Amino acid sequence: MSYKDRLRHYSERTDSSNEKSSSEQCCDNPCIESKDGDIVCLSCGMIQSRNLVGNERRAYTVEEVNKRRRTEPRWREFGPRTMLPNTKIDSKGRLINAKGKTLFSRLSKIQNSLISSIERNFWEAKPKLKMLTSKMNIPEYIKETAWKIYSVVAKKKLTMGRSIDGFIAAALYAAIRVHEFPRLLEEVCDSSMTPRRTVHRSLGMIVKEVLPELSLRYKPITAEQLVFRFGNDLGLPMEVQKKAINMLAQASKNGLLRTGKDPKGLAASVIYMAAKSSNCRKTQAEVSEIAKVTEVTLRSRSKQIKSKLG
Repeated sequence: MSYKDRLRHYSERTDSSNEKSSSEQCCDNPCIESKDGDIVCLSCGMIQSRNLVGNERRAYTVEEVNKRRRTEPRWREFGPRTMLPNTKIDSKGRLINAKGKTLFSRLSKIQNSLISSIERNFWEAKPKLKMLTSKMNIPEYIKETAWKIYSVVAKKKLTMGRSIDGFIAAALYAAIRVHEFPRLLEEVCDSSMTPRRTVHRSLGMIVKEVLPELSLRYKPITAEQLVFRFGNDLGLPMEVQKKAINMLAQASKNGLLRTGKDPKGLAASVIYMAAKSSNCRKTQAEVSEIAKVTEVTLRSRSKQIKSKLG
């Protein structure tokens, strides 16, 4: 008797003895089966013992392999990433002869003909979105929303003749605004190294055509959200940030008009005024650099808020 036969005979004898001993302790009509790693009686529901993965019998037939299969391979929705490059050398660095070049060129053309344009678009867009979200430290749920938005953009073929980088940045900023995450459009443009005009044009198309289809609402950023963001970036204590919020609320109550005014300027001005009245003084250059506004805008908004505070 070979080693495999002796091992199989020992495992079968052990399993039969376990089932016999477990059936004696069970109900009158036992029905013992293995479910999710446990030996369970289907009649009364009693768990007799547990099957450890390390002590499991080896699978020799197709039925045994399918019975012991626990996981399935996960496939990306945009297909595999294997590509046939048009290179002149192989994996070991040796030159490919003329016959091999012809063969690989033909295989590359066949592969490209079998792949749709949306898949090729996704191959380029997915790594860029992942790199951008990692660079900006964006949460995972916002990244998923951004990919959902971009998927609809690609299926509507809005990227034809336009920049993919612009639509990736616009989809990410639209997801940021949907979830009300305190990030600025300038930060997205700088991180993606895409012109603001390109991102703004792509964002307009997403807000108009994609977000209504996904039942998502584009929420504008408010000055109150940016107060805490700028205060944390400047290292101001929470008392100063709360004081800035109270100043903004009091000015709005006294008739401060916010329509047509950039919330960044309002938030930067109240942060500057609150820090100036406390021991944590900040210069106009420091506040304007963090808020991405000019010092002229900062002084102008500060005068308007002071007039409403009395």
